Amino acid sequence: MWKTNLKILALAILVIGFYTTVAHIIPQLQSEVPEALALGAGVTPEALVAAGEKIYNGAGGCTACHGLGTRAPNLITDYKGQGAIGARCGTRKPSMSCKAYIYESMTQPQAYIVAGFDPIMPDMRKQLSEDQIWATVAFLESQGGQVDVTGDDIKSTAPAPAAGGAPAPAGPAMTATLDPVKLYSEKGCIGCHQLDGKGGAIGPSWDHVGSRRNAASIRKKILNPSSDTTKGYEKFAGTMPGTFGTMLSAAQLEALVTFLANKK
Repeated sequence: MWKTNLKILALAILVIGFYTTVAHIIPQLQSEVPEALALGAGVTPEALVAAGEKIYNGAGGCTACHGLGTRAPNLITDYKGQGAIGARCGTRKPSMSCKAYIYESMTQPQAYIVAGFDPIMPDMRKQLSEDQIWATVAFLESQGGQVDVTGDDIKSTAPAPAAGGAPAPAGPAMTATLDPVKLYSEKGCIGCHQLDGKGGAIGPSWDHVGSRRNAASIRKKILNPSSDTTKGYEKFAGTMPGTFGTMLSAAQLEALVTFLANKK
């Protein structure tokens, strides 16, 4: 009898150990985006620019498209002799200021498409809060231009208080959807990967990805994009941002992995 109990105990320890290991591999995150910056009305241009630089190079995933000049215009380097984005943003649309143009480009990206590029940019309000967006606007203005973003801009576009005086919701950036197709759009995957004939072609198509990679390989690629490069996409190696471990909750990550692994 004691031998049977010992075998059961050993099996239980083995199972617990296995799932504990899995739990440590998958990111255990509270939310899919960084905490809101909570910048006050008296925030300085320097503070906005510093915060915006971190978002541009990190959680915003901007460098995945705006660094190559092939799927989106270069922003922090010269573009066709027009200078960096801060030097040219005020000339894109007549009677529209630089900060208004950049804000519109981030929140209504289909309103103006630069000639020669596809309309693949997502509404960044689905990924970032208002103060994160305005901080990014300030950073981009600083690239060859004058920063005129203030705390009043953040306040003017912040969500209105809910009925009854309750605090306003955090905004679209804090959605917790587990729908892989919605995540495909919300997290900007559409800019590089095609799905059912839609999206960019900079990265491998999501269609039939399950026939090329298993779940473990897909998970590893999402969390550590530089771990390997799909054959035929060598020239784009290193362009996929490594921020999806913070942009996705553990449940969202697994929903995507399962969805992609089943795309045979």
